[in-house]
Amino acid sequence: MGHAINGAQSVVQTLVNCGVEVCFANPGTSEMHFVAALDSVSGLRPVLCLFEGVATGAADGFGRVAGKPAATLLHLGPGLANGLANLHNARRAASPIVNLVGDHATYHLQYDAPLASDIAGFARPVSSWLHEARSPGTVAGDTARAVQAARSAPGGIATLIIPADVAWDPASRPANKLDDIGPARVEAETIREVAALLGNGKKSALLLRGSALRGAGLEAAGRVQAKTGARLLCDTFAPHAELGAGRVPVERIPYFAEQIVLFLKDVEQLILVGSKPPVSFFAYPGKPSRGAPEGCAFIYLAEPHEDGSQALQDLADELGAPPQPAVTTQLVLPELPKGRLNSVSAAQVIAHYTPDHAIYAEEATTSGLPLMMHLARARPLTHLPLTGGSIGQGLPLAIGAALAAPDRKVVCPHGDGGAAYTLQALWTMARENLDITVVIYANRSYAILNIELQRVGVGSAGAKALSMLDLHNPEINWVQIASGLGVEASRASTAEEFADQYAAAMKQRGPRLIEAMI
Repeated sequence: MGHAINGAQSVVQTLVNCGVEVCFANPGTSEMHFVAALDSVSGLRPVLCLFEGVATGAADGFGRVAGKPAATLLHLGPGLANGLANLHNARRAASPIVNLVGDHATYHLQYDAPLASDIAGFARPVSSWLHEARSPGTVAGDTARAVQAARSAPGGIATLIIPADVAWDPASRPANKLDDIGPARVEAETIREVAALLGNGKKSALLLRGSALRGAGLEAAGRVQAKTGARLLCDTFAPHAELGAGRVPVERIPYFAEQIVLFLKDVEQLILVGSKPPVSFFAYPGKPSRGAPEGCAFIYLAEPHEDGSQALQDLADELGAPPQPAVTTQLVLPELPKGRLNSVSAAQVIAHYTPDHAIYAEEATTSGLPLMMHLARARPLTHLPLTGGSIGQGLPLAIGAALAAPDRKVVCPHGDGGAAYTLQALWTMARENLDITVVIYANRSYAILNIELQRVGVGSAGAKALSMLDLHNPEINWVQIASGLGVEASRASTAEEFADQYAAAMKQRGPRLIEAMI
């Protein structure tokens, strides 16, 4: 820039200088100078979202697939608060995100205007880095530090609060990218110690997360398994995993507490690679919170901020493991079902037709088990689940994934109850013409809560209690909703109808929704 710039322009140019390519935005009055700066600075793609939870969830999806941060632009404390649920999910996924949150002008805060709030208080629980800008002369440097923090291993949420006058007052210049921090290499002594433990004759398992579930890391884990016989495991909702034909198979820890106990009952030592000891999602009367058996040893091969992929490669070499994994998944596509449409037959169709290297932004909930069983042997794919457990993430996650990998088909299998949280995402899919196929499992219920109602020991539930989990009165019509938001939509009531509609969606580009009446 060869002319005078304001603070907002210096921030936007700094984002571009730091490699940030996309900004998911729902701006308001205090962010108007950032909106204007998008015209004077090239290189940052703005994506309008109708709800802040869509913006934050989309930034999560982009970060998981691209491996670098997108930005969000949010309006004051209430705007940030609207996006907190999916920032919680993003934090659990260790996704890199830069949140830009507008605030009132510094001199206006003393008057306690209606939208004034404790923005930092909202941001702190979901942020790994948090700063309030105070000067247009330093806000570019603040932005560069925010990007550096978001990119720091294993990835995190950096929140920068920018008062309106910091945005509109004159600034000096944009800042350049700072050096990335990490991931750190695991020390050779640790590699040797873990190698020795894997030779002690105890029943061992490796719990993988992060880069250990993809590419060279997953291949190296397969080599370690070939040498030692150790089981390869991942969390129930590991944020980013590669599955399907040609990949090293990994056992997924079950969801329910008693299933976890049974699943891990024989494990004597659990090697943690970018992960932590497994726990149940919730507490249940009379059931343990930790799933590993009493006396199981937890050994950290790689902390989350360390290079788990390289650690596994070093471990395989230290063990003298074979150059290739002994076991990889063989392609087994299910036959096309006929008759009744349910979660099993829908999964069979999806696994049968989805092309190579699709990305699944998956929030299928109670329909997820049969889906994952079939996808495990389907064509190679990337799986992005609901990592933090706060429902309503799948649709926004799909937006971010599609923007990060525009040459890959994105499939979003989603429960109807969770999809209702962020249905505004469909509008953004249409506006950006994203290649996303959404499958809504329409069981007209918060089905997982019907299960949990019994599991927590409530006993018999009456009509009022059951009505809180039911979505029949009135029924949500997803075809009408999607059509109204600009997405081509259809409804399938049989396996044959679903197969025809899904096959057609896989052959076309652009957004498509299928309401599967299960």
